[in-house]
Parts: sequence; C-alpha cells; structure tokens
Amino acid sequence: MPLEIELKLALDRGHGPRLRRHPLLAGIKPRHDKLHSVYFDTPGFELMRRGIALRLRRVGYHRVQTLKAEAPAVGAMASRPEWEVPVAGGEPDFAVMPPEALALLAGIDLSRVAPVFATEFRRTTWLLQTEGGVAELALDDGAILAGEASQPISELEIELKSGRPEILFDLARTLLDELPLRVEPRAKAERGYLLREAVAPAPTRAEPPDIHAGQAAGEARLAVIRAALAQLVANVPGFLEHPEDIEYLHQLRIALRRLRAAVGLGKSLGVSRPAWSDALGEIMRGLNPARDWDVFLHETLPSVQAALGDVPVGDEFQSRARHAALLARQSAQASIASPAFTRLVLDIGETLHATHPEGVRADAWSAQLLEERWKKLRALCRKLSGLGPGGRHEARIAAKKLRYAADALVGLYGKRGGRFVKRLAALQDGLGRANDAYIATRLLEDLRRKNLALAYDAGRVSGVMSERVAHHGRESDALWRRMAKTRRFWR
Repeated sequence: MPLEIELKLALDRGHGPRLRRHPLLAGIKPRHDKLHSVYFDTPGFELMRRGIALRLRRVGYHRVQTLKAEAPAVGAMASRPEWEVPVAGGEPDFAVMPPEALALLAGIDLSRVAPVFATEFRRTTWLLQTEGGVAELALDDGAILAGEASQPISELEIELKSGRPEILFDLARTLLDELPLRVEPRAKAERGYLLREAVAPAPTRAEPPDIHAGQAAGEARLAVIRAALAQLVANVPGFLEHPEDIEYLHQLRIALRRLRAAVGLGKSLGVSRPAWSDALGEIMRGLNPARDWDVFLHETLPSVQAALGDVPVGDEFQSRARHAALLARQSAQASIASPAFTRLVLDIGETLHATHPEGVRADAWSAQLLEERWKKLRALCRKLSGLGPGGRHEARIAAKKLRYAADALVGLYGKRGGRFVKRLAALQDGLGRANDAYIATRLLEDLRRKNLALAYDAGRVSGVMSERVAHHGRESDALWRRMAKTRRFWR
C-alpha cells in the first residue's frame, strides 16, 4: 500500500519570493505546474465521514484519480495511505482502483458520487538531495472553491521520496531560519469540506494515548507525546481563525500541559530533558494571560454580577476588561503564529521518531510513578485546611501532575481507574477555582493601577472574590477528604 509521508506548513503569499531565493534551493531548477482538482463525495458526505478524500486532478492534458485515507496530522507531519491511477474522463472510474482502495468504499452507493468542491493552484517543486535521502519541496499558491465561497491556498509541503523521515524536519528547520512558516495540520480536502459547510469547525479535545500493559515504558511515553501533539496542532487553525471561541485556547493549553507532563514522565525513565522543553514553557507562559482574562470575563464576572444584585459593575469597567482580554488574546495568537511555535512543533515531532530500548514494562513503570506522585499529593493535602495561598498552590500543582499522569496511563488498567481519575479531576478543579479567584484579584489590581476611575468597581468585585477564595478553600478540603478514601487503581 503506497504511503505518503510529508510535512505541511503555511506561508503567507508575500513571502513566496523569499522562499525562491533561499540558499537551500540555490542551483536547483524548479518545476511549475497548474493543477485543477475536483473532489467528489455523496450528498450525505459519506466519504468524508469515513476519512476518505477522492479527487480527480488535471495536470496539463492528463487526469489522475487519487483516493486518500486521511489520518490526523501529528505535529506538522502527516502519513496516509494513497492510491493514484490515470483516468481518461472527468468522472471517477472505480473499475481501475485496486481492491484495497475499493474496500474502503464498501457499502457506499458510488453512483451517487458527485463534485463537492475544487482546488486551483500553481505548484512549484524542487527536488532536494540530502545525505539522509531525497525530498520534494512544493509551494502551492491558489484557492479552494466551493460554489460562491473561496479560501486562499498558500502552503509548503515537504514530501519524503526516499530515506529517513527525520530529513523532513531538518529541511523544515532550515527553511524556518529565513521564513515565517506556520503550522497548518489540515489537508486541502479538510479545508474544502469546511468551506462547503459539510462539517462545522470545533475544538479538538484530548484523546487517550495508544498504550498497553506489555509495551515498553519508553514507547508508552512517546504515545503520550503523540496524542498530546495531535491535540495541540489540531486546535491551531481554530484559535487563529475563530479566537472568539475561547474553547480553542483552553484546549491548546490542555495539550501543552499534557506535553509538559510527558517531559516529567521521561525523568522517571532516566530520559534527559528534551531541548524543546524550555520553548514549551515559553509558549505556555505566553498563553496564560489570555486564558486568565477568558475565565474572568466568561465565568468570574457574570457570577460576580449576580452576587452584586441591583448595582452591577459599570460599563467602563467592563469595557476596560474586554480591551485587556483582547490585547492578551492577540498576543497569544501572535505566539501561536510565530516561527518559535512552529519550531517547537517540529522539534517535538522529531522526538516521536526516537527509539528506546525495551527496558521496563509500561505497567510496572506507571505503578511506581503514580505511587510516588500520590504520596507527594497526600503529604501536601493532609493539612490542606491550614495551608496559605502558597501551600495551596503547591497542592494544586501536585494534583495537576498526578492528574495528567493518571489521564495518560489509566488506559493500562482498563476500567479500574475511572472513579479515581474523576475524583482527582474534581479536586484539581476545586483547587483551580480557588486559584482562579486569586488570579482575578491580581487582574483587578492591574486594572485599578492603570485607571484610578475603575477603583470603585474593582474594589467591589475584589471583595466578592476574597470571599470566594475562602469558600473554594473549604470546598477543596471536602474534595480532598473524598479523594483520600478512593482506591488507588494502580495497586
């Protein structure tokens, strides 16, 4: 079965000339093609729902029929089965497709397949020879067309022709030194279906990693990284294109925390801290203010308004808070669109091609790791009611570390861990609510310093939040008492 392995990145159209002048391409004669592709599906989009893309592409006087079994991108890399056959006409010819490709279409009435959208673009390709293999670099510049709607195409694909997949990352980083490349995990087909409104954009939530008890611990850790990276890049386009949907930012931060948790898992295996861990921390810190303001505006402030009764906070206060949130969001978007973030994704993606000796089994490793983290959390929470803000913050971090490790590794134990993980999540959320209330008081103080006219409203909101800090503290105590009685599923 043919397998396409490629990296795909976005590049603003204005930077095309810079790419052509890049030293990497010096002396290489490019090839130029005008490509027109029509994508086909049934009226109910049955192919799309199976993760299949079917297209007819015209290249000069020739037509090529392609069927791809789409797979989610991991980082910027995609690897998917692909079948290409030449055809004579302008309609799909299923008789010329191999049996393994036709098997993917079983049960679909192929007589109902019709055009759903098209792509038109100019492709410029360079064939790159390296010590590790051969890759094709393609610059696509054009548009996706769905009826009256259209969306520009300006992207870079680096496809492996022979050799090691790692050469794709080396080439991409070399280009990134000169060009502001961005992460773009979506295939043209996926973007076309979105434009056709066959599917609505939605944030991507965490999926459990593909791990099992007999697996080597190092491979299980890579599976945790793979799942977190897939979630991270899947939410990038939505956050950049629909920043008003605050769930995209929330899911981005969850994915980043899962990646940070995976770094911690490596420590227990004697794996050195990856070079990209510092960049991971920088990106996380760049997103935190936007998330703090989202929580304040969409969760904290509405509940405070209700508590204040007939005299809500003034319009000026709300306007200033929304403006601060907008600035924080724009800064977060710039961080995700930056070359630094693209480099981080490439570096993490390359980690997934590392190999580990068999060593300890995943189940034995996870039991020891979870037990150590449980003991640390228990030591901090036994005196939770007497802890100040600093101590409760430490307890929250310990709960978070155990929660992400448990989330990642609970699949090794079947259904045994469900109750524990659920109660641990409740404890973390309780400690988090207390922390959100504390952060809200800091945001209010910042607003008050910048505009003394807001001092009255900021003081009123701050008073409510101070009471809530105490309330959430008592709530966390109760959640810990219940947590302490819960069976540890790894024992």
